[in-house]
Amino acid sequence: MDTNTSAIYVLIVLAFIGIASGKFPRLAMNRASIALTAAVLLVVLGGLTTQEALTAVDTETLALLLAMMIIVANLRVSGFFLIAGGRILSIARSPRMLLAIVVGASGLLSALFLNDTVCLMFTPLVAEIARRSERDGRPYLIALATAANAGSCATSIGNPQNMLIAAQSGIPFGTFVLALGLPSLVAMVLSYGTTVLMFPSEFHDSRALRPREHHVSKNDEAAHADISPALMYKSLAAAALLVVLLLAKVRTSHAALVAASFLLITRRVHPERIFAEVDFTLLVFFSGLFVLTAAVARTDAFNGAMQWLVPHLRRPGALFASSVVVASNLVSNVPAVMLLSPIARAMADPRPAWLMLAMASTFAGNLTLLGSVANLIVAEQGQRWGVRVGFMDYLKVGLPVTLLSVGIGTLWLELIL
Repeated sequence: MDTNTSAIYVLIVLAFIGIASGKFPRLAMNRASIALTAAVLLVVLGGLTTQEALTAVDTETLALLLAMMIIVANLRVSGFFLIAGGRILSIARSPRMLLAIVVGASGLLSALFLNDTVCLMFTPLVAEIARRSERDGRPYLIALATAANAGSCATSIGNPQNMLIAAQSGIPFGTFVLALGLPSLVAMVLSYGTTVLMFPSEFHDSRALRPREHHVSKNDEAAHADISPALMYKSLAAAALLVVLLLAKVRTSHAALVAASFLLITRRVHPERIFAEVDFTLLVFFSGLFVLTAAVARTDAFNGAMQWLVPHLRRPGALFASSVVVASNLVSNVPAVMLLSPIARAMADPRPAWLMLAMASTFAGNLTLLGSVANLIVAEQGQRWGVRVGFMDYLKVGLPVTLLSVGIGTLWLELIL
């Protein structure tokens, strides 16, 4: 192995270590900057040509992500998540009812509006209610994260890795729901049940929650002043249009772009305000990852590993799902999906493999606190509101939920596909 090839291998390994941890010591870098810098250096080192790097970037997936973020941004600016969260959570009158509402609301909304966004909007609400009610906020925030991950698995637009799989496989929206809807619901139930079992002192306490009026903070009142009913109705109409187009089997990216364009035709909201809500960092992250994984696919080590793995993974079963879970927790679920896509594509019947990849990579995000961006959002936001979710606090719920949900999901997909 020559010096240049060795440098490429070292760069790839360092890039994935940085992406998995989210940072490098003493450097102000995040996952997006690490992925983009690695992509540029790989081209400079000859890991792939400039044209190959540009070709590797999946513009359809980026367009889908951008369109979904525009839809979600309009909903967020309109006050939809604030109102939905406040009204849903305010009906709780007991700890178990509050937990059930948190699980149900976060899971169902994540299936349509991205799990990361739902966690970002609901974490302050849940933490505030727990604080005002003098409850332990940890189990509710853990359930919020695990249920959001579980619910996002049900559709092709629930999380970034599912969007990537939908764009690459062409699997219709309805097929995703029919295949993964039930496992997602089961995973949400597991999230609820495991949380109750692991925090007995919280849920065996019979004290009722305080009345609704005590749950409203000054921050909530200030945010309510910015609510725009007209934009909210238009945003919900766009979301409904998206679902109709997806059920009509319009290509996922096309359907999302049509719905997003509908929202951009407006006299009320300046586009700068909407684009300010769009997470362009995620688009940069994906772009760098596409180049990075393309470079990995060109290495002799990766091709050798594929030659060994493919004969052992002739069909998407327990071994394949286990490999996805391990890879997802080593390098995060989105890079794992990119790396394992060639295996799914190479199978005799790729559709079951793609769906197994979506299920296992999404549920794998529930294993540890570092398993998904949604988990980190909940942990970081929760700490700002005075609720610290520790690694072990999360693990005692996440570990059994992940093992059970992946096992049940694997059996289900083997049964129906």
